[in-house]
Amino acid sequence: MSLIPATILTGFLGAGKTTLLKRVLTEAHGQKIAVVENEFGQENIDNDILVSEPGEQIIQLNNGCVCCSIREDLRSTLSMLAEKRRKGELAFDRVVIETTGLADPGPVAQTFFMDDEIAESYLLDSILTLVDAKHAAEQLNERQEARRQVGFADQIFISKTDLVAQDEVDALMHRLKHMNPRAPQKAVHFGEVALNEVFDLRGFNLNAKLDIDPDFLQEDAHDHHDHDHAHGEHCDHPSHAHGHGHHHHVDDDVKSFVFKAERPFDPAKLEDFLGAVVNIYGQRMLRYKGVLHMQGTERKVIFQGVHQLMGSDLGPAWAEGEPRTSKMVFIGIDLPQDIFVQGLEQCLV
Repeated sequence: MSLIPATILTGFLGAGKTTLLKRVLTEAHGQKIAVVENEFGQENIDNDILVSEPGEQIIQLNNGCVCCSIREDLRSTLSMLAEKRRKGELAFDRVVIETTGLADPGPVAQTFFMDDEIAESYLLDSILTLVDAKHAAEQLNERQEARRQVGFADQIFISKTDLVAQDEVDALMHRLKHMNPRAPQKAVHFGEVALNEVFDLRGFNLNAKLDIDPDFLQEDAHDHHDHDHAHGEHCDHPSHAHGHGHHHHVDDDVKSFVFKAERPFDPAKLEDFLGAVVNIYGQRMLRYKGVLHMQGTERKVIFQGVHQLMGSDLGPAWAEGEPRTSKMVFIGIDLPQDIFVQGLEQCLV
């Protein structure tokens, strides 16, 4: 059987995860979706759309979807679902896992790589993060969980934009872009998220192209050629000023930086260096991803990781005349950019 695609849905309390889920669970989309939730709250799903079986942790819905609460831990819940599917007791095409509003999605994502049984049944498609435009500035300033959720995202949906002025929305999008340049952002009114913007995003696919906003790279390129500008407390870098000249005085601890190099990497040196930084800073490294030019191979090398878990894959061959440039993006909590940049430069041939 082919792998079951899984989507992790995260976002701070009140960002609209449930509204989005409700839509996924009730719409006539023809897909059978299993939703795994930390707990069934009364407000989560209206009873009139449920066909419940007392005492079961699985609830069948009228449109063929199923709902499942996490009894012990996520791993055993996922393995139970996969087993029921293999035996033909449950039919579903994909899984959506809703994390609690205070959860760090990292360990949830790691479950799909660290556990052989889960890795043989599921394919992690993407992490979707919902951000509430009305309360985001305060939540991002005060709660590290909210910042981490942004750092992990493969796709960011911004809700409640109708409740705030356009310049606030622009400033929020600018801030999110600096925290996580690889996640596309979209303002949504909940009825309007098309399912093709939620599923099959392949955010975790190592061969997916490295989506970093070209303007982000541009800005980095002309801001600091020497790679070692760090955003400090008094930095007047545009990421710290809103479009209309207000500074937000909070220096986000979740930040991203991009490393680019024209010379190829020495594979052994790079492996040693990445192994060392992951060992020391792994807990603070939320997501990192890159397309690398390695000495000795005509193909691109694609690498990515979450916390301490890192993987690489051979990608397509470099095209005729294509500049062989390595590009890497690191998203993490207070990562020492200068140490990373210096170390990476020493790994170049």
